[in-house]
Amino acid sequence: MVRRALLIVPVALCVIAAAGPLSTLTLGRYVCERPTEPGSQLAVADPRISFAVTTASRYVASDGTRGTYLLTGGTVEMTSGPLAGTRLVRLRERFLRVLDGDGTPRSTRCVLSRSSDKH
Repeated sequence: MVRRALLIVPVALCVIAAAGPLSTLTLGRYVCERPTEPGSQLAVADPRISFAVTTASRYVASDGTRGTYLLTGGTVEMTSGPLAGTRLVRLRERFLRVLDGDGTPRSTRCVLSRSSDKH
């Protein structure tokens, strides 16, 4: 039994290492928006997925409910709360793009509109 447990730990560590280093998002409000129509440069805010990062690995959704996220490498995954299961890719420090289930970036983007260490 002990041998099996020892074999599982290195595999789990390899999976974490392959995903990239752990990090956190810049504190502040991320306003998510989607194009008004395909190919358009005009966008409309989407409060259903907008959020504020309040502390390391914690966020507050636009409706006030709280959750947690995990940032590994350049991928953000909302792990609990109202946005659980939502995945985003960080393209720049202040710019995220929502990912489809297969990892393809969607047209919906989230931009850090106000950085702050208090909300």
